[in-house]
Amino acid sequence: MKRFQGKVVIVTGASAGLGQGACLRLAEEGANLVLVATNEEKLKHTEDLIKDINPKAQTLIVKADVGKEEEVKNYVDKTMEKFGRIDGFFNNAGIEGKQNLTENYTAEEFQRVVDINLNGVFYGMKYVLKVMHEQGEGAIVNSASVGGIRGVGNQSGYSATKHGVVGLTRNSAVEYGQYGININAIAPGAIMTDMVEGSLRQMGGDDWEAVGKEFVKPNPMQRFGKVEEVAGVVAFLLSKDAGFINGQVLPIDGGQSYKY
Repeated sequence: MKRFQGKVVIVTGASAGLGQGACLRLAEEGANLVLVATNEEKLKHTEDLIKDINPKAQTLIVKADVGKEEEVKNYVDKTMEKFGRIDGFFNNAGIEGKQNLTENYTAEEFQRVVDINLNGVFYGMKYVLKVMHEQGEGAIVNSASVGGIRGVGNQSGYSATKHGVVGLTRNSAVEYGQYGININAIAPGAIMTDMVEGSLRQMGGDDWEAVGKEFVKPNPMQRFGKVEEVAGVVAFLLSKDAGFINGQVLPIDGGQSYKY
């Protein structure tokens, strides 16, 4: 199925994890992709993986720190210069930050997480929505988290920013539905990515794998999610199949957020 044949999709955080996984799924379905992250070498690796899947896919690499408005504007401008339109946007780049009790969480660390996770999502929406508004169509998927729909502990910055992403998603969905644009968010739980591994290492050091096994025991499915499982949901929400889904925040967590 080639739901994205001839379509242009921007993916931030495309160098690894959920961003890279989404790029590969979208490439399978025919998308042309704009790859955005801070590590150009890793972006080139993602590009190589895309070409292995779909040699005909057109790609554009843009190095950008999403916490800086001018760099976000630049990746949108570069996309328009090359492709002339934006059909989909996976607004995904984010960091966890250091784990700490709120009283010990530094203002500097809090600001760093806000700059990337919340401001970066807002800047992306600000500039991409202008394009989609003029086009009269488009789809956006923002990366929230289960930490954006409930507390998780020791992650003041992360949880606050992901709750903010949920608010931005719902507010903008109300504003832009009338213009043929649907805006949704995903709320992944424990998906086995480099970021989640880093979080487990913060908790367990070299014994992080044993910590991980304990971590997923309360999950109804008793396992970590897979990157490709999230990628399939992102592709659906960016496709015309999800054309009447708007303002939703979809947990991808094996049912854990609904467990008492």
